[in-house]
Amino acid sequence: MSTLIQQSIETLEIEVPEKKVWTDEAFMALPDDGHRYEIVNGELIDMGNSGALHGYICSTLMILLGGYVRLQYLGAMFDSSTAFKMKNGNKRSPDIAFFAKARLQGMTELPSGFLEGAPDLAVEVLSPSNTVEEIDDKIREYFENGSRLVWVVSPTQHYVMVYRSAQEPDRLLKSVDSLDGEDVIPGFSYPISSLFQPLSF
Repeated sequence: MSTLIQQSIETLEIEVPEKKVWTDEAFMALPDDGHRYEIVNGELIDMGNSGALHGYICSTLMILLGGYVRLQYLGAMFDSSTAFKMKNGNKRSPDIAFFAKARLQGMTELPSGFLEGAPDLAVEVLSPSNTVEEIDDKIREYFENGSRLVWVVSPTQHYVMVYRSAQEPDRLLKSVDSLDGEDVIPGFSYPISSLFQPLSF
């Protein structure tokens, strides 16, 4: 056997380091360092921190939706620090999430771990670092795991893309339109213009 062939065989026999398996416990034990993390295809993804505009839009929507959902006893709201367990093992954290009460039946309190599946309504507020591929992947996973409605909000361009399936957006909402909870959060409506109005204090 030639030296070259022998070296090739030895190269093939080199052990490849095993990829870390992220258990629920290991994921929850990550340090509270102010960053958000997701598990995507077995990799730990640092979602980083958000800027002021992103945080403001998220907070505004959470207050509006959360107040309405609580008064109407429609289900439970979750912020961006909450991860949800997808069927493929990924853990996704929408900026805002709503689980309808029908999916929480039988629970007297929420688990300290992860809820299975994607929320009925998932809201993604775009950041400068987001890519089209990243958002498309999230939308696809959300609908594959139980979402019925997804809003993708652009804080800088003042629009909301509404999805009822992963194939394509159902409609584009601009300043003359209103957000509609449809059959997912019945009765909820809010003007897009009010969501993006300038500070006035």
